Amino acid sequence: MSQQPAEVPVQHPQPSVASIAAHRPHAVAATVSDLEPDLDSDLDSYEEDSESAYGSELPQGRFLDRERSWLAFNERVLELAEDPATPLLERANFLAIFASNLDEFFMVRVAGLKRRIATGVATRSASGLQPREVLDLIWTRSRELMARHAACFQQDVAPALADEGVHLIRWPDLTEKEQARLFTLFRQQIFPVLTPLAVDPAHPFPYISGLSLNLAVVVRNPVSGHRHFARVKVPPLLSRFLEASPQRYVPLEDVIAAHLEELFPGMEVLAHHMFRVTRNEDLEVEEDDAENLLKALEKELMRRRFGPPVRLEVEESIDPYVLDLLVRELKVSDAEVYPLPGPLDLTGLFGISALDRPELKFPKYVAGTHRDLSEVESASAPDIFMALRERDVLLHHPYDSFSTSVQAFLEQAAADPDVLAIKQTLYRTSGDSPIVDALIDAAESGKQVLVLVEIKARFDEQANIKWARKLEESGCHVVYGLVGLKTHCKLSLVVRQEGETLRRYSHVGTGNYHPKTARLYEDLGLLTADPQVGADLSDLFNRLSGYSRRETYRRLLVAPKSLRDGLISRINKEIVHHRAGRPAYVRIKVNSMVDEAIIDACYRAAMAGVPVDIWVRGICAIRPGVAGLSENVRVRSVLGRFLEHSRVFAFGNGGEPEVWFGSADMMHRNLDRRIEALVRVTDPAHRAALSRLLESGMSDTTSSWHLGPDGAWTRHAADSDGQPLRNVQEMLIDARRRRRAQP
Repeated sequence: MSQQPAEVPVQHPQPSVASIAAHRPHAVAATVSDLEPDLDSDLDSYEEDSESAYGSELPQGRFLDRERSWLAFNERVLELAEDPATPLLERANFLAIFASNLDEFFMVRVAGLKRRIATGVATRSASGLQPREVLDLIWTRSRELMARHAACFQQDVAPALADEGVHLIRWPDLTEKEQARLFTLFRQQIFPVLTPLAVDPAHPFPYISGLSLNLAVVVRNPVSGHRHFARVKVPPLLSRFLEASPQRYVPLEDVIAAHLEELFPGMEVLAHHMFRVTRNEDLEVEEDDAENLLKALEKELMRRRFGPPVRLEVEESIDPYVLDLLVRELKVSDAEVYPLPGPLDLTGLFGISALDRPELKFPKYVAGTHRDLSEVESASAPDIFMALRERDVLLHHPYDSFSTSVQAFLEQAAADPDVLAIKQTLYRTSGDSPIVDALIDAAESGKQVLVLVEIKARFDEQANIKWARKLEESGCHVVYGLVGLKTHCKLSLVVRQEGETLRRYSHVGTGNYHPKTARLYEDLGLLTADPQVGADLSDLFNRLSGYSRRETYRRLLVAPKSLRDGLISRINKEIVHHRAGRPAYVRIKVNSMVDEAIIDACYRAAMAGVPVDIWVRGICAIRPGVAGLSENVRVRSVLGRFLEHSRVFAFGNGGEPEVWFGSADMMHRNLDRRIEALVRVTDPAHRAALSRLLESGMSDTTSSWHLGPDGAWTRHAADSDGQPLRNVQEMLIDARRRRRAQP
């Protein structure tokens, strides 16, 4: 996919060690709920004794602000929507992703920051900003991005869609025939589910649920002349854009607004305005009683809907009287009010992007079966256990099919009479999960099935509670991990009777066991019959389900005990190799790079002359290119049709490269408050393949964003001649297609 030239950021003088803003981050003792990817509740604390533990003191103010970095990540998503080289319906999809991302950011990160400020536990961040400064930065920057987002839709994407015959229009633009058709639809399917709520001395201001679209309606009693305020909620279960005629769509709220007289018969409708509230949806669950965790979480999910508001979006044409009423009743500040051109809530564009117009989307890609699992001579399904006895299989999704690898592995295990036990972690999975079905089948056939269900996976709590109960009812042993820790590792273990011996087959991955997202998320996985990995997984599952205190493993690094220290020791070892003249490098691919101890280890390696390459999708707090500190650090970001989700760690190791991958991002919540696992890759061909992947993401010939020392990201999508740079995801698709075409 070709990309437009980068928007040139404001240039700032390159900071030096001496000029970096001075501040040492403070340790924070308070505990708060941890959050989902890129939105965790890290308090940016960093223990003061880290200097003595890991080496000489480094300059203060060396960390970029994580909130600014997250907003920069979402800006990169917006840039894909703004890029005319992105297929048109994909641009609509990126607009929806931007809106959804920002909703979650406010519900979780902004809400958490406000709560910590209100309770007095918030302290200066690692970047040196006071909590109130961070909040002001968020309000200012998010306002700019939301205005740009709305303009992209109004002035660019919507007109371009119209040129292609997909019209997103408002009620006045409909023909009389279309309006009549929608009036019939309104009377039959919309009107019955609407509930207008009046506000007067007998009717207090109604509760406005988070992320709901609402009409603020002003009506007048023609007899008394009194004006009244009412609220009408747009039903969230109906399609957001209604098809008035083929390829002509109108927002649902427009149809409701055009027929308000039907809701207020006998009253005069004077005005209506759209508004939307974002609320704090963070969860706080005490885990001192694991037996009651399920019930406690279910209760907290009910309370989530009543969190305090953190953002009020309104149409920019809103009447000042109505706006004052909303601000007063919802108790939001002026800074939390976001006037925007309609329509509000562009997450509705997910439905538009799903239209069957393949010429307006990325070319369709259907993943094939990994060549090491392919059955060439017959149409029967491959024997995965036999394949794994011959070799380890390195999977790269979505380029390698999930359904014919990981899913088939578990389905075969469930059906195999020689399989005695299956042990599985589930962090997120789909509503019609074949993984869950396979585990249920296995339990019902008499196999021992242990399932670690993480019911605190953000925004999937309700679904995971449902699956936990279904698994329990089928006879699976369901546990919820360790008190105070989320189980985020991606592990499967199958124990099989083979003659007189038991053999263990394992899967360690970077992504969730979710067949649908496996087609959209870039992830890695290792299928292996290696006895060491099998023994490690047995020990780890025993720790998760019982009372094992094992903290060291053979081919795993496991958080919270050994993962951070294991990575830091390997980064430090690269310094020794470099000084001895042996090959040395650090290459990291993660979703987020925030942990200060890991960053400081990278700084020290870079200061010693070790090249440090970091490929990050989202947040990054390290400053590359700072004189005297990080000249040897490069940071790149790749965004595209697939969500870059894998985590890989590679080290030169004096000429004997060491490569790890797994579930952990470099954040406090991953390293301190989660069970995470990285697996060491031992097959030389697999190490080489992962090294090539890392090199391709960091290459100057690859389309990507480059991070500067001031925290600004610059897009590099074309070379000096204006030719598009290579797209790493398209390169991998092409490579798989060529491999499949080979005899």
